Amino acid sequence: MTAHFPFDNSYGRLPARFFTRQAPAKVAAPRLIALNHDLAARLGITLPADHTEMAQIFSGNALPHGADPLAQIYAGHQFGGWSPQLGDGRAILLGEVVAPDGARFDIQLKGAGRTPYSRMGDGRAGLGPVLREYIVSEAMAALGVPTTRALAAVTTGEIVLREAPLPGAVLTRVASSHIRIGTFQYFAARRDTEALQALCDHTIARHYPAADGPLGLLQAVIGAQARLIAQWMGLGFIHGVMNTDNMTLSGETIDYGPCAFMDDYHPETVFSSIDQFGRYAYANQPQIAVWNLAQLATALLPLIPDQAEGIDRFTAAIEGFSTHFDAAWERVLRAKLGLATHAAGDGDLGRDLLAIMAAQRADFTNTFRALSGTDPRKARDQLIDPTALDPWLDRWQARLAHEERDMPARSAAMQATNPARIPRNHRVEQAIAAAHADDLEPFTRLMAALAHPFDDDPALATYTLPPSQAERVTATFCGT
Repeated sequence: MTAHFPFDNSYGRLPARFFTRQAPAKVAAPRLIALNHDLAARLGITLPADHTEMAQIFSGNALPHGADPLAQIYAGHQFGGWSPQLGDGRAILLGEVVAPDGARFDIQLKGAGRTPYSRMGDGRAGLGPVLREYIVSEAMAALGVPTTRALAAVTTGEIVLREAPLPGAVLTRVASSHIRIGTFQYFAARRDTEALQALCDHTIARHYPAADGPLGLLQAVIGAQARLIAQWMGLGFIHGVMNTDNMTLSGETIDYGPCAFMDDYHPETVFSSIDQFGRYAYANQPQIAVWNLAQLATALLPLIPDQAEGIDRFTAAIEGFSTHFDAAWERVLRAKLGLATHAAGDGDLGRDLLAIMAAQRADFTNTFRALSGTDPRKARDQLIDPTALDPWLDRWQARLAHEERDMPARSAAMQATNPARIPRNHRVEQAIAAAHADDLEPFTRLMAALAHPFDDDPALATYTLPPSQAERVTATFCGT
């Protein structure tokens, strides 16, 4: 069976200065190690049954009909420092497919070799970062969070050199687009208003067709990012590297490098080994989003004829982020606490619980899951001092008394919001370590455990356990 990708490559029809056309670099001995059959069907992609043939496609050795491979250019602020040219240093966009429902998606090979934007890098990816992104992005999708997806992973039969020699791999990443804040910054920095306008028009047509010009685009992105980050925080997720080149205009989570889910809750939690000053700590993520969105506003400003008016309107839009985020965060907290109605003090009820959890080093996921059960007092077991939760439990029960839902309905709703299983850091690291020893069984089992994260399954109870002291992961790494 011949592979079929329903390509229609709109980004490749933009001016040539948006990218460099380039085929992926061939690899020595590709081997397919993961394939997302459900996602392939969603995208309308037909694949051959032969794994060898699929490995050739997903390594970049063989291009499917209709592909138009290119590396995208962009700039960005990395940890607050300006980089005037970044771009796809190890990724090749094969093209865009139009799914059966009309939705458009990028198909990108990550780890596909050097490009003009590699900045002294080798353009390759190690197996560990590929599996991390595969696991976490698919877990995020199952958790209902807007995210890039993983279609396939292959090993290359080659070695990449990082801190140590590692097996090479290529990830096939799927996204609504790879248009980033940094894409706009690149053209704004060069005062290329023509390219900025073309990019703005393309982005509106692709993602926000109801948006009215640059201000409408900015407002739409602000709303999408506020909702996204509230969802992250409701799961204890820390992106770890919220640079402007890692924030998409589509409002999807992108670039799962030093990301992590918290075990013990604390708002200042940082995992990223390169985030030495906590810029991207858990609680800082909304403020960083504001900073990044302000850079987008600055980049869009040249498209406004009346600059003074544009500054005023863009500033007001950015200042409105807090309203969007606060509303989204309260919706998340109410859902996590089983509150179907709105009442004054609901936000304080959620924030007070988090303060207790931080002081008591309570496991974030397991505390909320325990509150979702038929005996919410089991949440006390997650605290160092179980009695510290009692006054809060009394307040919560008093608030629930004003709800019309009965306990079974409330519990079911909470269990559909508070997952039983997340991709805990130690489990991800165990799967990667085993894969380095050519054992993919832990990876396969972990993916199965995360496929339906809200379902109770006694057979998967081990995946709900926090790490032992010896298993704790205190730092995560970018892998580039």
